[in-house]
Amino acid sequence: MSNTVNNTNFNFPNQKSVYRGKVREVYNINDEILVMVATDRLSAFDVIMPKQIPFKGQILNQIAYKMMEATKDIVPNWLIAVPDPNVTVGYLCEPFKVEMVIRGYLSGHAAREYKLGKRVLCGVSMPEGMKENDKFPEPIITPATKAEEGDHDEDISKEAIISRGIVSKEEYEVLEKYTRLLFERGTEIAKKRDLILVDTKYEFGKTKEGKIVLIDEIHTPDSSRYFYLKGYKERQEMNMPQKQLSKEFVRQWLIENNFQGLEGQQIPEMSDEKIKEISNRYIELYENITGETFVKSDTQNILDRIAQNTVNFLNNFRYSSLKDKSV
Repeated sequence: MSNTVNNTNFNFPNQKSVYRGKVREVYNINDEILVMVATDRLSAFDVIMPKQIPFKGQILNQIAYKMMEATKDIVPNWLIAVPDPNVTVGYLCEPFKVEMVIRGYLSGHAAREYKLGKRVLCGVSMPEGMKENDKFPEPIITPATKAEEGDHDEDISKEAIISRGIVSKEEYEVLEKYTRLLFERGTEIAKKRDLILVDTKYEFGKTKEGKIVLIDEIHTPDSSRYFYLKGYKERQEMNMPQKQLSKEFVRQWLIENNFQGLEGQQIPEMSDEKIKEISNRYIELYENITGETFVKSDTQNILDRIAQNTVNFLNNFRYSSLKDKSV
C-alpha cells in the first residue's frame, strides 16, 4: 500500500484557522484565500471509513481542477492555483448552506426513495412508471442542506430554502441557473468520453465583493455518478444493473455488509485487496472522464511534499493582487 493522507496539521504562512471536513481540510490564509487539501479519506453515508484510499485525494483534486477550467467560461469559480497534486488554492468565500443536487436519472438516493413509494423529492415530482436508472424527462434539482459536522444532510425544497431565509429568492435563482448550465456542460464532456453524467452536486459561495461563484469539487466520483454510455439501453431493457463509475459501488458494498451509517451498525473491515480495488476504480474514472493516463504522484514523503509545494506558492503570492483580479 502507498502512503496516504489522513489528517494534516500544517502551519502555513499567514494561517488564521483550519476547517476539517469529511475528506478535505481547508486552511484560511490571511482571511483572503483558502488552501484546500484533498485527503485520501473515504466517506460514505456521512461516515468516514477507518482506512484511506491511495491516490484518492490526488484524483479528486485533479478532476475538480480540470472541470473548473472546462466550465469557467459559463460559471465563475473560486480557483486561483493548484500548487500540489492534492492541493487547490482559491478565493475565500462565504459558502451557501445548501448543496445543489441535480439528477438526470432515477438513481442512488432518488431511486431508494422511489422504491419506498415516494413520488415527490425535495418538492419536485417524479413521474410514475419509472424504474431504477431510467432517464428523467428533464433533469431535476433536489437540494440538500449542508450538514454540520456529524449530522446527515437533509433533503429540502426550493420553497423551504427561500422561506427559511437560507438563501434569498434572487440568489437561489442564480444557483439554479448555474446548476443547470454546469450539468449541461458536464453531460457534454461525459458524452465525449462515452460516459453518462447521471447526477451530481455543486456548491457555491459568495466573494467579499458579493459575486456568486462555484466552489469545492466538481464532477468527481465523490460528488457525481457516471454510467458507461455503451450498453446503457441494453442493460435497462434487460433490467440489469448499470456499469458505473462513482462512489456508489462503495455504498453498495457497505449495504451488502449491513452498513448504512445507522446507529448501532459496525463498519465492515476493508481488506488490502478491497482498498486496492477501490483505488483502481477511482483511477479508472479519472482516465475515463479526462481521457488522460493517470500519473501517480510521489507518495514517499507525501505530507512534506504538500507542505513544501504549498509554502513555496504562498511565499510568492501577492495578496494585494487580489484587488486587481476579477473572479
